[in-house]
Amino acid sequence: MAKDFSTMEDSNRSANPSVHELSDPARRVILRGALGAGAIGLIAPLAAGCASGGSPASGLGRSIGFASVPMPATASDTLSVPPGYTARALYRWGDAVGVAGAMPEFKPDASNSAADQAVQAGMHHDGMHFFPMQPGDSRRGLLVMNHEYTDDGLLHADGMANWSAEKVAKSMAAHGVSVVEIERASGGWQLVRPSRYARRITASTPMTIAGPAAGHPMLRTAADPGGTRALGTFNNCSHGVTPWGTYLACEENFAYYFEGPEQPDAHQRRWGLKKGSGFYRWHEHEQRFDARVEPNEFNRFGWVVEIDPFDPTSTPVKRTALGRAAHEGAACSQTRDGRVVVYMGEDARFEYVYKFVSRDAVKPGGAAANRELLDHGTLYVAKFEADGSGRWLPLVHGEGPLTAANGFASQGEVLVKSRQASDLLGATKMDRPEWTAVDPISREVYVTLTNNSARGAAGQPGVDAANPRASNTMGQILRWREDGDLDATRFAWTHFVLAGDAANERAEARGNVKGDTFGSPDGIWVDPRGVLWIQTDVSTSTLGKGDYARLPNNQMLACDPTQGVVRRFLVGPAGCEVTGVITTPDLRTMFVNIQHPGESPSERSDPAQPARYSRWPDGGRPRSATVVITKDDGGVIGT
Repeated sequence: MAKDFSTMEDSNRSANPSVHELSDPARRVILRGALGAGAIGLIAPLAAGCASGGSPASGLGRSIGFASVPMPATASDTLSVPPGYTARALYRWGDAVGVAGAMPEFKPDASNSAADQAVQAGMHHDGMHFFPMQPGDSRRGLLVMNHEYTDDGLLHADGMANWSAEKVAKSMAAHGVSVVEIERASGGWQLVRPSRYARRITASTPMTIAGPAAGHPMLRTAADPGGTRALGTFNNCSHGVTPWGTYLACEENFAYYFEGPEQPDAHQRRWGLKKGSGFYRWHEHEQRFDARVEPNEFNRFGWVVEIDPFDPTSTPVKRTALGRAAHEGAACSQTRDGRVVVYMGEDARFEYVYKFVSRDAVKPGGAAANRELLDHGTLYVAKFEADGSGRWLPLVHGEGPLTAANGFASQGEVLVKSRQASDLLGATKMDRPEWTAVDPISREVYVTLTNNSARGAAGQPGVDAANPRASNTMGQILRWREDGDLDATRFAWTHFVLAGDAANERAEARGNVKGDTFGSPDGIWVDPRGVLWIQTDVSTSTLGKGDYARLPNNQMLACDPTQGVVRRFLVGPAGCEVTGVITTPDLRTMFVNIQHPGESPSERSDPAQPARYSRWPDGGRPRSATVVITKDDGGVIGT
């Protein structure tokens, strides 16, 4: 969600150091440079792990063979991929999901009702995964994706004029998650409609609250005095996939949906709630979004939600053991003894990077056998040390300062107030941590830090030689290796790349990119053969201007991380964010989401001119869409 820099949440007023204050000026350069003495023992296996190169998934190694896609000089309203590749839109905002007996057509004038929208694709596609119908099946499966937020100027025929309960209901129905069945037929990929798996999960769908915070007084409301049943999920950005085949939807910028009191209390301020924060105006017709009336409803969002895509009757579950945050994503991996490790970034200025390690190992038997696995384990927050080492600090009630005397009466309270707990532990403040990814070959972990224009501003952390950028408009990607297995409490870290444009006048915005220029890295994924895919989310108010003068469109790039050279694979249409990427198991089909094509600089369209900035993909009202990319010779994507 590319909010304008001036509107980004910045609620961390703790005295914790930032990663830039901790960086040693003599180190931390892309893929080179000496490491601090404390990190040498941890990082030594790094090169050997990378050099293994080959992938058991394909035997092709990490090599990249496509021709780089040029960046246009001015904003282009087309989607471009390399020669020898074909891309086409598959699943657009407003397309029927495929619920039997309820498959309304999209109306180009935006006159679909709230009831229609509840069984159509939501707006603003984001994180996504392909679940094959059978292991290894690359011709039929379920595509599950988030619908992050709405542009109400585009969603309704007359925008936000004549605001009503029906418009709120339609906006709520355009948020959440889609589950659609797709197949590859003779004419290419298509939706299977109707499908018994077809489902929309929205801001009104009943959910269970589970884990240590379930039933906590801070989660109890008048409608749910037990604090265990919530309604809906929204602002779902990135995602995760569990080893037992469920989908994790992550609730990110939820503060924008609640109207705050005139004088928020300390807890509300730490979580960005304030008077006038109800940007979507749901509170005007749905009282639970008015924190002046129901203050605890606010605490019931900011969680990771587990969904079983193969059981359309199942109730989604908010897994509180993974902590509350403005969750960007939840990248899952496993320890060698089978326990689950979940890496999570919190996308807000000066917030934190988290890791959850399950208590128990994954059991055979799929979702049914592991339905409570994410309710038990340890949540950690990262502290990046100056010598290139790092520590995972446990957010455990009763350990260190996390006691009743400091405002944490139970583990549930630690999790509801995870920001305050992380502040107290002295975790490292970061520059908007976004997606996380685990390399399946080397087991290195990556996190994108998309940007932070507040860097170096009055009262904010300053710059240093390792990241010499006041007003960090370009962002960077960090990489680390755990000390031993993924459940380790120590790690070694380095900057993988400082994003930027070497032609920029401002030295702080030049970066050290090897290959094609990019900025504001957001989406990141390492595919089964070890190729690192990077997606960008430059705000529409910034594209083509200032430090981004030569970057008028967002893009997706690929990189062999053992070489560090970045190559542009896709350029998105005007005003879009490129986000969400996954392939079929045979790596011969790639799915990519194009979010908010034609978004206006204000991030809310003029209903009188809905196609002013874009007509993608169909020549009319712009629509977020999932794109299918194949290689014309039927080969593996990226080769």
